[in-house]
Amino acid sequence: MNAPVSADGVRQSLASFRSDREADWKAFDDLLTRAEKRSPKSLTDEELLSLPILYRSTLSSLSVARATSLDNALIGYLESLCLRGYFYLYGARRGLIERIAAFFIHDWPEAIRDLWRETLVSVGLMLVGAVAAFRLVASDKTWFDAIIPAELAGGRGPDASVDWLRSGLYDSGDGYLSTFAAYLFTHNVQVSILAFALGFALSVPTVLLILMNGCILGAMFQVYWSKGLGFELGGWLVIHGSTELFAIAIAGAAGMRIGTRIAFPGELTRMKAAAKAGRVAASAMVGVAIMLLAAGLLEGFGRQTITSDLARYAIGGGFLALWIVYFYLIRADRDGEA
Repeated sequence: MNAPVSADGVRQSLASFRSDREADWKAFDDLLTRAEKRSPKSLTDEELLSLPILYRSTLSSLSVARATSLDNALIGYLESLCLRGYFYLYGARRGLIERIAAFFIHDWPEAIRDLWRETLVSVGLMLVGAVAAFRLVASDKTWFDAIIPAELAGGRGPDASVDWLRSGLYDSGDGYLSTFAAYLFTHNVQVSILAFALGFALSVPTVLLILMNGCILGAMFQVYWSKGLGFELGGWLVIHGSTELFAIAIAGAAGMRIGTRIAFPGELTRMKAAAKAGRVAASAMVGVAIMLLAAGLLEGFGRQTITSDLARYAIGGGFLALWIVYFYLIRADRDGEA
């Protein structure tokens, strides 16, 4: 029967283990730190050749430390060092251009496809808000002032004349609609950010924001519709709204994903479920920022220079078709093949 190992014997064994191998660990740690902070060019040829040798030596030390149940702090240090070495030596290191390309080819569209259920819900909520506001204003015009502030409406309410409303749709110098367009864009950017950021509150603020955004559009649309200008206002809005509203729907979907995962984490803890959902939502939100930038350019230039209703619908519809094809119909595998 083997005699139990004394505490002094364990300490001596650990000290001997450290003294024999610690120089290699420190050398490997130093080379990794220099290469990570600067570049591989900061290392000499001999140092580059020694990296895989020191990595294997550190792996061997970790194996021995685990097998002999040495100090837990030492095991943790060696695990961390081996992990760094693995990612540096064998991990895929991509440059900025490759990372940007990967985002547009894979990460962004994959995130949007992953959010398709939440996106449908978000679009549905926006439509519900628009229809509800449309019917409310149609039944009682005082609802218009309750939904859209009087200082923003600028007299373009239910009592405005047809000629006045029509002139604003095609006159790029019309102060009111330019103000309203700027308001809509600013408002929609705020809604997108808040719909995502407040999703953690079980999605309730996100749902309310999406509904309210639909109400604003529905109330304004009812005024123009009642004057026989619904088609014209639709063209004025769709040229940039097809991109802008789609971006809002995606932002709402991202917020809902986080909120629903916190409420219903499944087998994961709430923190892990939220972190997993957050990775998908974050990729989607970077794309939302790009879409809102595109919508801002369309709103700032296209709406003012293009006055044909059919051209406005064609451009807006074309951009919507482009987003749908890009997000849902074109799929690229991870090897870059379409």
